[in-house]
Amino acid sequence: MQLLQRQQAALCLVILCLTEEQDLVKELLAMSARDRTRAIRDLPMSFEEKKHISIKSARQTLELWQGIMKEIGGKFGSSVLSYFVFLKWLLMFNIFSFLVNFGFITIPLLVYDPSPNIPPNVSFRGLELLSGAGYFTYTVMYYGGYSNATTVGQVEYDMQLAYFFTIAVYMVLCGIALIFSMASSFRQNYVLADSVSDSAWQLLCSWDFRVTNERAVRQRRNNLRVQLKESLSEKDQEELLTLSEKLRHYGVHFGSWLLSTGLAVGCGASIYYLYTENWSLSQEAETLLVPFVVSLMNLAIPLFYSLFNKFEHYSSQRRQIYTLVVRNVFLRLVILAVLCYYWMNVVAEKFSCWESMVGQALYRLVIFDFLFLMLGSFFGEFLSNVIGTRLLPSLGVPEFDVARNVLDLIYAQTLAWIGIYFSPLLPAIQILKFFLLFYLKKVSLIQNCQPPRRSGRAAQMRTIFIFLLFFPFFVGALSVVAYTAWTLSPSEQCGPFRGLNSTFTVVEVWMTDLEGLSDSQWVVWIYQHVIRSELFYFLVTLIIIVIIYIFWQVTKGRQELIRLLRQQIINVS
Repeated sequence: MQLLQRQQAALCLVILCLTEEQDLVKELLAMSARDRTRAIRDLPMSFEEKKHISIKSARQTLELWQGIMKEIGGKFGSSVLSYFVFLKWLLMFNIFSFLVNFGFITIPLLVYDPSPNIPPNVSFRGLELLSGAGYFTYTVMYYGGYSNATTVGQVEYDMQLAYFFTIAVYMVLCGIALIFSMASSFRQNYVLADSVSDSAWQLLCSWDFRVTNERAVRQRRNNLRVQLKESLSEKDQEELLTLSEKLRHYGVHFGSWLLSTGLAVGCGASIYYLYTENWSLSQEAETLLVPFVVSLMNLAIPLFYSLFNKFEHYSSQRRQIYTLVVRNVFLRLVILAVLCYYWMNVVAEKFSCWESMVGQALYRLVIFDFLFLMLGSFFGEFLSNVIGTRLLPSLGVPEFDVARNVLDLIYAQTLAWIGIYFSPLLPAIQILKFFLLFYLKKVSLIQNCQPPRRSGRAAQMRTIFIFLLFFPFFVGALSVVAYTAWTLSPSEQCGPFRGLNSTFTVVEVWMTDLEGLSDSQWVVWIYQHVIRSELFYFLVTLIIIVIIYIFWQVTKGRQELIRLLRQQIINVS
């Protein structure tokens, strides 16, 4: 019994220390540099603890867009802030992707062959910036611009193996990063979330009287006001409805779901019809039609979904956001499924260098998606603000649609993942796109939108966003890349895998070469008895399931222990 009490006390102390340290860092970030230094000096801590706090606060101060994030969170709340945090996270993802691809695939090729093999009659005309074709076709932007040779110099560099393993390792690292991000976010926002601290404790005990800077005081007051508003709104007030009112609400929900599903299926059918109308993919102007229509659908249909909120009734903002997310997810999945089906089954059979054609199609989708995101900010937020303030004051100032904007980001990142095989430098376009998009959305938010009238605490929403990014979008993109590598035949006239039956054949050829080397027999044995063994993947899957179950039970046990500790604190007080 005494051992259990000591364990409970230790766990409670750890949780309180982590919470206090996070709160302290947040308070320090709100101060000026002079006040922050004075506050750290006056802390009742040892020198090592002060140094740890100082380094942590300095590191967060140097983070990209830290000041802008605090401004947005203080004025619009965590629901809106979660979008910008997610955007920043995806930007870092693409920076890593670009560095990996450029370092292991593009730079070795440019060192070996610095001048692209561009025909004399091809020149840059400017339309390539939209179409991705023409001059760009013969550069390292696409799959067809890479060689299948082994560079000979001080070090031999096999371009086939480098291309395959760079893409494979990158996708594996992305999956691991997403899983760890989901686990960390779930632990922070579900396991260790303190529901008690979101009520009267915030009002009575959370103010730091060491904050003396006027700007820091004003920002801290705004943050506290928004947090209290969100905490109160999280408690759903179940309304007592009559049977007729309930039936009316259920009927409106059913009709909205039926209409949204029909619109998504209709969009997919329309895209397939456009592709099957014998449009010439070799004519640059005609290639712009499909990405234009796809981007127009991604802009107009979610705006139409948002109008359903005028008729549907939800007891909390979170349920309303999740409903919009599910509808938008289904719309994007239908569109991407139709596009991938056409690329894998039609383009791969009709064109000699089909990988580059698919890369160009993805490039156009990325460019048009960015252009229509700018139009969405104009039509969805600026015009709504003008109409609501000047023409129809009853509509009021628009709110920032978190669900629609987050799904736009997830869709854009999915395009980059699918295109990583067909256009290795596509992440460079994504970096520029996300960087500009952050400032575009920030200006549009501050100038055109108002804080949510029905605030909802969104710390847990980031976990949902990462989960959606992982499944179904990352898993779907990984499936497309894997299907391309294992099943489809590479082009015979271009690319690093020309002349092979499939992309994965390069590994089999490499294993055949290693069989003649006595020092590499262990690699061949692992490939033949582990990598190609169904039993190995069955055991790995079984072990993962067991580990997940164990951690799930540990999580439930910790949640119950935390609940009991809080109840003991209440009883003692």
